[in-house]
Amino acid sequence: MSADSGPKPAASGATAPETPLTKNQLKNEAKRKAKMEKYLAKQAALAAAADNASETPAGKVKKAKEKKTQPESKPVFVNKTPVGEKKDMSQKMADSYDPAAVEAAWYAWWEKEGFFKPNDDDDSSSSSGSESKGKFIITTPPPNITGKLHIGHSMYISIQDALVRWNRMRGITTLFVPGSDHASISTQTVVENLLWKNEKKTRHDVGREALVNIIWDWTHKYRHTITDQVKRMGGSYDWSRERFTLDEVVSRATYESFVRLFDDGIIYRSNRLVNWCHHLNTSLSNLEVEQIELPGKTMMSIPGYRPEEKFEFGVLVHFAYDIEGSSDRIVVATTRIETMLGDTAVVVHPDDARYKKFHGKFVKHPFIDRRIPIITDALAADMTFGTGAVKITPAHDMNDYEVGKRHNLEFINLLNDDGTYNKNAGPYNGMLRFHVRKQIIEDLKSKGLYVDTVDNPMSVPICTKSKDVIEFIMKPQWWVKCKPLAAPAMQVVRDGRLEIMPASSESEWFRWLGNIQDWCISRQLWWGHRIPAYFVRVAGRENDSDNMDHWVAGRDEAEAWKRAEAKFPGLSFELEQDPDVFDTWFSSGLWPFAVMGWPENTEDYRKYYPTSLLETGWDIIFYWVARMVMLGIYLTGEVPFSRVFCHSLVRDAQGRKMSKSLGNVIDPVDVIQGVSLQELHSKLASGNLDPQEFEKAKKSQSMDFPEGIPECGTDALRFALCNCISGGRDVNLSIQRVDGYRKFCNKLWNATRFVLIKLGDDFVPSSTAAPTGCESLAERWILHRLNAAARDVSTALTSMNFMVASNAVYSFWLYDLCDVYIEYIKPITAPDTDATARASAQQTLYTCLDQALKLLHPFMPFVTEELWQRLPRRASETAPSISVSAYPEPRSDYESSQAEAEFEFVASVAAAGRSLAAGYNVLTKSTFYVTSAKDTSYALILAQTDGIATMIPGCQSVVALKPGESVPAGCAVSSISDEAAVHLLVRGQVDIDKEVGNIEKKISKAAKLKADLEKKTHAPKYSEVVPESVRESNAAKLSNYDAEIEALQKAITTFLILKDGN
Repeated sequence: MSADSGPKPAASGATAPETPLTKNQLKNEAKRKAKMEKYLAKQAALAAAADNASETPAGKVKKAKEKKTQPESKPVFVNKTPVGEKKDMSQKMADSYDPAAVEAAWYAWWEKEGFFKPNDDDDSSSSSGSESKGKFIITTPPPNITGKLHIGHSMYISIQDALVRWNRMRGITTLFVPGSDHASISTQTVVENLLWKNEKKTRHDVGREALVNIIWDWTHKYRHTITDQVKRMGGSYDWSRERFTLDEVVSRATYESFVRLFDDGIIYRSNRLVNWCHHLNTSLSNLEVEQIELPGKTMMSIPGYRPEEKFEFGVLVHFAYDIEGSSDRIVVATTRIETMLGDTAVVVHPDDARYKKFHGKFVKHPFIDRRIPIITDALAADMTFGTGAVKITPAHDMNDYEVGKRHNLEFINLLNDDGTYNKNAGPYNGMLRFHVRKQIIEDLKSKGLYVDTVDNPMSVPICTKSKDVIEFIMKPQWWVKCKPLAAPAMQVVRDGRLEIMPASSESEWFRWLGNIQDWCISRQLWWGHRIPAYFVRVAGRENDSDNMDHWVAGRDEAEAWKRAEAKFPGLSFELEQDPDVFDTWFSSGLWPFAVMGWPENTEDYRKYYPTSLLETGWDIIFYWVARMVMLGIYLTGEVPFSRVFCHSLVRDAQGRKMSKSLGNVIDPVDVIQGVSLQELHSKLASGNLDPQEFEKAKKSQSMDFPEGIPECGTDALRFALCNCISGGRDVNLSIQRVDGYRKFCNKLWNATRFVLIKLGDDFVPSSTAAPTGCESLAERWILHRLNAAARDVSTALTSMNFMVASNAVYSFWLYDLCDVYIEYIKPITAPDTDATARASAQQTLYTCLDQALKLLHPFMPFVTEELWQRLPRRASETAPSISVSAYPEPRSDYESSQAEAEFEFVASVAAAGRSLAAGYNVLTKSTFYVTSAKDTSYALILAQTDGIATMIPGCQSVVALKPGESVPAGCAVSSISDEAAVHLLVRGQVDIDKEVGNIEKKISKAAKLKADLEKKTHAPKYSEVVPESVRESNAAKLSNYDAEIEALQKAITTFLILKDGN
């Protein structure tokens, strides 16, 4: 709590910059300079200690060093508080901050007491003593139950919980709904991998029912793990309303939604091209496919092939087709040569003179008995690209699919679901697709049809889950018509009914929804909601599963039977439920209203829907957010939330994406409680990484965390995550930064211990926090700063600016309360000082500590609760927990711009004194004289000399000189402004000639700055072009330059007099 690290107020400096700074810029610059002064002072002190080392017994020096380099190991904390009981605060406060001890027991007590329930619930204790001022409802983005949460999940928990706690303390009815997502693809993939790893079995070996049961066991395990992690993070969720996307409530909503959309014709079945992952054996949406950009020829490994096998991508292969009945050939090009086995046309531009003679003719397929027509299509063929002739494979290419539809071409599927070629591939039947790629090149060469292979920059579609190369395959699937849903979703943003932040995400919203394609919601998996669509197989008829007339939808099988009977009265039939499950995003898209009990008109649905905010990462605004809005408007008639905030994505300290294969995916619990490097390696080994990835990740961990991860605690992690949120898309988070905030927690701890000592055991807070009117300048200043912090935090949180909000409360604690005010009032709170002044200072100190802890609570819930519970209570304070106490609001009786200006002037005197002491190496028993040009400045300094002396380490006294009163000989000087200057008595302690030389350099610098500025002020039309505020600022600077030069010249005179001994 050294005053040395306090802010240097934005008083008029003698060497001000040429361009006027804003008030905040001045404060930031002053803080930077103050920290540098503190550093210089410490360095000077170390130098002085070194000079005096010969006077210190060697043994003592050695002993001190040994103590520092060999700290005692911290005893392991054991929580003895019974679960759900309040922690005993009667024990003596520990000497230092211990995250494990501080965070123990509070969460279970908060939960048991019902503080997290809405304050309109019958069993709620979450009231700040006043009626509700509105509602703030959030349904958490449900994390996948594929494993433990990572640091990215911790970010949204920290952000959302900060908002929830802030609103709860403001007296607003809050509801924070927890839950998790069954994550069909990810979860089934993880479990299948483990099944193979442990038992060498596939899902087909165990069967659907058994696999689903295995996954349920996995789910129960990891849902508990995730819940524990969330609670460790302090998320103030109402756990009585916890939901899971496969539970009865959400499942009912999922089936209801499908049936309604089916009945309305929004959901339909169609045999269309889909993204197919052979490794997972399922279709994927476009949003689950990542486009990897290749600069040219690239050799890639593919899942499902031998590790040493690599295949060529990023090339264009040219080959020739023989024209039927002719010796002519036509050359075409492709990036996927193996698909030529499914070619059903060659397209040329109708105006391309090179190929007019081939119009209406056929080419012969070299490997399959197939005639392929040469057709014309101005949309598909570009005369200026390549050869101008294009091969068409309608069943395996999105663009070719449209050509095939336009020209009624044959659609020939080449692929089996497992990535092998089928009988349509002729001699390549049964071969893996990329083995076919290699073989066809050789076979074309043997037939003389191969032309060449050239580099071709391109993108390759990769499955985000398996990293397999995606193929386009014709599959009968269920689709959602998105354009009718997208239009209202865009309109609500235009109307202002939905706000999307930041603005960049809003523009992407319109771009994506404006070009939206229909959504494939079928997945060929076993884990998830089985699609409630039933094929009606009528006896004695030809039954085509592509015929929508033979499909019915039912919320359950009984309803499906009734619908089928109504559709096919008197006929004999069987029902066959579609074996596929829904795309996970379908059930997740219902989340905000499904968790409230929709389609039932439950009390929660009536009271808490629509919700207030959807906060999530920008990367899933289309996966999830857009779909929630589309489905919410269509199914409920309401926009599911009024605001969307897209936060940044967390990257590691080097800016790399978090990846298991890089070993930089961080478990938040490891940051909270600390973990050794060996333990990090052990966790890697227990995962599903292949040996090569494991070694790579292990090496990366050793580089990033050579000493492991230190114990940082939840509060430090939360604060760091909130503080790094900016308008950018990515944030780089270093563990060192988190550890820095743990040190800040220690600062809070020490400050509170000191305050409690200063208050004493018999201290009784006044009944209200209102000022008495008798407060000292320092008290009025700190209350004004407290007011500013409360205003800044609330304004920033309202606009979702978490960096500004956290900086505001951090700055108040560190720079205003700890580094300045607590230091400043030490003389006032001494036992032998005036009782009235001491009592007033104590009341203000209590008010600041109480309010500062409340300001910080949304970001750091545990340490603030621990410290707040140790404070005595005002008679008006009825809240049992800081989490349900009233959040600080700006007060008019705390506002005092005069106190701010006066105290910052006083603080600038102290800062100048520290700078002089450090610069002249006068670190002990220093004496300062402060000259004033005005009586008001003199009176102000005279009244604050004791406080100023406290803020200058080693200061013996501060003397205020009346205007015109002479400064004793032998003093160094620092000009504050044209109103005041600080003089340090240095007689006999410095080299006078050297100091005179230094002062002359300062005079030269000030004179140059003055001359440069005067040149600007004498420019033509200066008074007409330059704004009045800038002209006034420049005039003040010139006055300050004059004052500084005059003070420096007087200092030279003083030194010369001292040198002459006169």
